[in-house]
Amino acid sequence: MNVSNLLVAADAYTMSAGRIGSLVAGVFGLAGVVVGGLALARPASRIGVGSGPLGATVALLAGLLSMVGGGLVVATSDGGLGTGNGRGGGYVALVLGLVAVALGGLALLRSRRTA
Repeated sequence: MNVSNLLVAADAYTMSAGRIGSLVAGVFGLAGVVVGGLALARPASRIGVGSGPLGATVALLAGLLSMVGGGLVVATSDGGLGTGNGRGGGYVALVLGLVAVALGGLALLRSRRTA
């Protein structure tokens, strides 16, 4: 048995490229969810990042970036969950990105309906 062919899980504190990628994608997804929630919760007459079509557009873009980053991490990871390749974080980023896109889309529809 060749030792170099064994798949070794990363240490708990090792930041691999997959972990960093899924972390960045997750932050984009979380930011998109927050901005999308603010865009839905605030009235269209208020000024701020969370209001009107600007907040909805930011949520849509952050959600799309999160889904692209998370999908890239999931597609390129060569191990399963718990191996240190960031696959679990990639799945979380995909879900957060999907929620952010949904919230941003709803907020954009609402802002166009009221305008």
